[in-house]
Amino acid sequence: MEHNLNVNNYVKKPVQILAVQLTERNLETVFNFLGEHANYPECKVGGINPENGKFMIRTLEGDMIADINDFIIKGIKGEYYPCKPDIFEKSYSLVFNGAN
Repeated sequence: MEHNLNVNNYVKKPVQILAVQLTERNLETVFNFLGEHANYPECKVGGINPENGKFMIRTLEGDMIADINDFIIKGIKGEYYPCKPDIFEKSYSLVFNGAN
């Protein structure tokens, strides 16, 4: 007996996001970008948890860890999450350079 599963092909809609790459030199920028979503008290001036060298981010799915060189993304609903550089480069293209 065959079932019609209604399996279809979809393409992701283009969505513009904000993102910053976490580096050892821009921790304060990242912390300010995250606002209340930065999770560790020791990150008050932009810092990494000294116990494990990680930057914890509050996300819709719970706390997630960002490593140095990960991108921190602000999604379409104002949510934040980390993204590995290789995945980021395959998924996103620069639209506007905020440094200019």
